[in-house]
Formats: sequence, structure tokens, C-alpha cells
Amino acid sequence: MAWSLQQQWLFLVLPLVFATSATSCYTSIFSFGDSLTDTGNLNFISSPQSPNCLLPPYGETHFHHPTGRCSDGRLIIDFIAEFFGLPYVKPYLGFKDREVEEHGVNFAVAGASALNRSFFEEKGFTVEVTANYSLMVQLDWFKELLPSLCNSSSSCKEVLGSSLFIVGEIGGNDYGFPLFDKNAIGDLITYVPPVISVITSAVKELIDLGAVTILVPGSLPLGCNPAYLTMFATTDKEEYDQAGCLIWLNKFFDYHNEMLRVELNRLRGLYPFTNIIYADYFNAALQYYKSPEQYGFGNPFKVCCGGGGPYNYNDTALCGNSEVIACDDPSKYVSWDGYHSTEAAHRWITKAILEGPYTIPKLSVLCLSHQHFVFSS
Repeated sequence: MAWSLQQQWLFLVLPLVFATSATSCYTSIFSFGDSLTDTGNLNFISSPQSPNCLLPPYGETHFHHPTGRCSDGRLIIDFIAEFFGLPYVKPYLGFKDREVEEHGVNFAVAGASALNRSFFEEKGFTVEVTANYSLMVQLDWFKELLPSLCNSSSSCKEVLGSSLFIVGEIGGNDYGFPLFDKNAIGDLITYVPPVISVITSAVKELIDLGAVTILVPGSLPLGCNPAYLTMFATTDKEEYDQAGCLIWLNKFFDYHNEMLRVELNRLRGLYPFTNIIYADYFNAALQYYKSPEQYGFGNPFKVCCGGGGPYNYNDTALCGNSEVIACDDPSKYVSWDGYHSTEAAHRWITKAILEGPYTIPKLSVLCLSHQHFVFSS
């Protein structure tokens, strides 16, 4: 269903309250990924990230303090949880004595890669501590926790069958290694098959364990990302599309998404009674880069919390540094810190995948026809 401009504006300016049917579609959410999904595991990792999402002004919009989320406020997973009437998904590393959280667990870690640490070390890259928390490590955490979630095949079938699993977005940090190394960028395309392989392997393992509904987001259009736009800036106007994004880089991430869709389609053939849903973050986000004013944004490439430059992104003055001041109104910005999006952008992507044509198959066919948004002032 197409959205009117009036509907879009209402969604932007009014806080969301979600109404559910008497019985929610899902009783819990289990999520895996990187900084797009991490709701606080970063708090329990000693080595600080760059930018440092644990410092103000991160978290200022909704939580009013840093939470470990790499944004000014809520992430896509937070809005999804709200929609289903569930609490925000708690970070795995924050559990004391691994107590069971009945509404799900978030295993995502900011900075995590799909591929294991050894893959990058063998290629000679300097590897950060977050590479210790790759997708398969996160999956191992889930398997370790599983006996405390259910203790029989029937109880596991009930718990896992009524849960929503979110695998990703992940892979962006894997591609960051060659993208940040001019000597390795020529090998960028060769990273796609192993990245896609580990994502689909994780999905397959979850299904074999009992997962029934799995949402697998693709990559965002990172050719529109201010950090990459700054890094690969050129005077050749032919390198940019009409919106102002780098054509070659968006083509690469679109290729990643195409390969992911192919593999997910293959898995659907192997598991016909499982709901494997592709979430098209790429095209959902492109809409507000192409027509920012329709979504209440100004310049979609201008960073809210940055240290100067054409896009207000400066890798020597990142958000979280004491001398860097955030913008007055993050809701008018797409980019929060040059790498990560604002709560406002996350809100739009969530709306697109829950109500729009950006999931394959459509979520509404599976569950969401029984849910609806309610707006309140």
C-alpha cells in the first residue's frame, strides 16, 4: 500500500505506540549482527570503538544517556520490538549468571564481522577486539544459552517456533577491511562469497535448531554513507548518482544483497515450512536519500554529530570526542556520526519493512495483518 505524504509526516513527527492483537505474533526476539543491531553488548567489551558509542551524546534522543547503541536513540530492532509489544531486546553480555530473558536476547556486537578473526589476520590486517565476536561466535552464544530456554524437544519447538530471529545486517565490517586499505580494495569483490556463505550457514543452523521465522536484512546503500563519501571523494561528477551517492560503491553493496537473496531463495527450497524473510534495507533507505524533504530530512549526507568537512565528517574529530558538538535536532538528519544512522532514519526503515514493499516475502502476509500502528501525541 502506498503511503501518502500526510501519513509519512505523521509518522515522523509523532512518537510511536504499537498496538497488538490479544496474542502477539512473537513472544521473543533473538538477534545477531553488528552496530546496526547491538543494544548494549558493546558496554561489556573493554576496548573502546572509534567512534566511541559509549560516550555522550550517543543515546541523547530517546534514552537520554549512552546505552551502547551507536546512534542518538533507538535502532531498527528497538522499533520492531515496540511494534510487537515486546520489551527492548537485552544484550547477551549484560546478563548476570546467564539468567534467562523470556522475551529474547541480543547477541549483536558493534564492530563484529560475519567472518572469523582468523580470516582477516591471514590477510595481514590489523584486527580489533570486536573481531572476536563474529557471527558464528554469536551463534555459539545462542547455542550455549539454549538449554536454559527450553529443556525438551517439545518445549524448544514451542519457544523457538514463537520467536522472531533477526540475522543481520552483517558484513559491512568485513568489507571495511579492504575498503580502508588502498592496497586491498581490488580484492573487495572476492569477500562476497565467504561473507554470504557464513550468513546463510548461520540461518541454516538456526533452522536446524528449531527457528521458524528468520528475518535477514541486506546491506544499506553505503555508497551514501558520509564516511565513505569523504574517503572516496572525487571531482568526477560521473561517479555520483542523482542523489549524490557513489555509484560504484552502491553497486557493490547491491551485488552483496543480490547474492544474499539468491542464497536465501535456495534455503527456502530446502526448508519450505520455514519463513525466511529478506529485508531490503538498501532500497528502503534509498528513498530518503532521493527525496529527503518528503521524510522531514534536510541534506541527507550531512552528519549530525561530526567534526567538519563537506559532509561534517572528519575522521580526526569523531562523535564522542569532547570537542565535537552534535546538531540541535537529530530528527532532521539521516546520518548520526558518519557511519551510523539517526533514530529518525531507523524509524523510517522500520516502517518500510513492516508496512511497505521491502520484505520478501511480505511480512504482512505472515503476521503483520493482525497488527496495526497507533499514533499518539
